[in-house]
Amino acid sequence: MDNSNSQGSGGFKAGLGNLFGGGAPEYSNTELAGVPLTGMSPLSPYLNVDPRYLVQDTDEFILPTGANKTRGRFELAFFTIGGCCITGAAFGTINGVRMGLKETRDMAWSKPRNVQILNIVTRQGASWANTLGSVALLYSVFGVAIEKVRGAEDDINTVAAGTLTGMLFKSTSGLRGVARGGLAGLALSGAYALYSNWDNITGSSSSSSSRLY
Repeated sequence: MDNSNSQGSGGFKAGLGNLFGGGAPEYSNTELAGVPLTGMSPLSPYLNVDPRYLVQDTDEFILPTGANKTRGRFELAFFTIGGCCITGAAFGTINGVRMGLKETRDMAWSKPRNVQILNIVTRQGASWANTLGSVALLYSVFGVAIEKVRGAEDDINTVAAGTLTGMLFKSTSGLRGVARGGLAGLALSGAYALYSNWDNITGSSSSSSSRLY
């Protein structure tokens, strides 16, 4: 009689436990000791799920069909132009302060001197922002156009866009100016291409040296 009561009460408790989520089986330390470890992700004895399947090893976002995982030159053009304008304005402001203090060093600190320094700072900031913004605009236009014509995106587009930008920017200075501008654009764009691929270059050189030795 006692056994039937205890079994009934045990079944009732088990039913309540299952109803409120407390019916999970209890494991002892001996039982847990026999759980196999799969690498660094052990199989949980409380959940019938291998934690390895919960690790996200795919892309977080679903891209449209045919879309690139990285932003193209057209998307980066806005960031490039805006960044160059801000950089030019900051550099022009610093240069304007230097020039203003130099040109007004014979004047006492007064309102006319402050106004003159402010005018120089404004002119220099606007001039440098306009210059670097124009260069960035030309570079972006050439880069997008060359990418569309060639149908590929690589460092050749970067070097070609930089060279053409320098040539066009100095087109009003004669043939020598065009040549100097092209060489400057070639040097800067080539240095940027070398910097962006430095890890691949050093990795390939180290791998080749390891194969030789």
